[in-house]
Amino acid sequence: MKDVKLWTALITPMNSDGSVNFEDLEKVARLQNNAGNGILLIGSTGEGLALLPEEKRNIVMHVAQMELNVPVMAGVGGYQLAEQKEWIQTCNDLGIDAYLLVTPLYAKPGEFGQIDWFKSLMDVSEKPCMVYNIPSRTGVKLTVKVLNEIKKHERFWSVKEASASLYDYQQFRDVCPDVPLFSGDDGLLPFLAVSGCEGLVSVSSNVWPHETGLYVKKCLSGNTSDLFPVWKHAIEALFSAPNPIPVKLLLKKKGVIQNSALRAPLTEKDVVSVSRFIEADNQILNWYKTQKNIK
Repeated sequence: MKDVKLWTALITPMNSDGSVNFEDLEKVARLQNNAGNGILLIGSTGEGLALLPEEKRNIVMHVAQMELNVPVMAGVGGYQLAEQKEWIQTCNDLGIDAYLLVTPLYAKPGEFGQIDWFKSLMDVSEKPCMVYNIPSRTGVKLTVKVLNEIKKHERFWSVKEASASLYDYQQFRDVCPDVPLFSGDDGLLPFLAVSGCEGLVSVSSNVWPHETGLYVKKCLSGNTSDLFPVWKHAIEALFSAPNPIPVKLLLKKKGVIQNSALRAPLTEKDVVSVSRFIEADNQILNWYKTQKNIK
């Protein structure tokens, strides 16, 4: 698992009635497997908070039973601690390889509250845990003090850093040089890689599994001269509407999934046209053709 540099925050394909489409789920999971990408299930890209507990369990169980060659991580995020601990205990028996623990939602706890939260979750985990720092969604950010405390836990593994702050990232890197840091922002990887970023937890790899793999390889090797502006424009297109709306629309357009259905409060009404997504797709595919055979 430590060798995986690219994790895909997998979408949750749905039928037109909003139920989970397990046929398409298996399809998109195999696409990631074929590209050698780790899989993150029921994160924000997978609309995890909009899914019922039984749906989440069925999704994780279904993918785990596929016996893929790549590791599978399960998202853990919510407000009620007992509920999240129960979810981890459920997943411990489902054959997954790791957990993504997001900072507590909505409550905006202080540093000691965060420390207690993460330690309580890691105490019941039987797998390595990646801690997720995304203050734009949770309302509170992971601090150096919190990281210094929780990194001592035997189940702590790494951090997914998505604060969009190069300063905060550098603080983590300076104070905790032994902690593996993964970018949670596709567009910032070229800049974070300069300071020793371990890899990427990606949205774009849903659409471009192999292409994003090459993008990550180039970023981590410092070979970024050909990435701009094509990747900048493509990533901007995928985030021009709330995630994962553009990803699902583009995957449907490409014939990968049958429906682009979403769970409320997300809606396709927030996208005026898919032409920008199609243009981005063409640019990335053309880039990949020209770059994949270059040594």
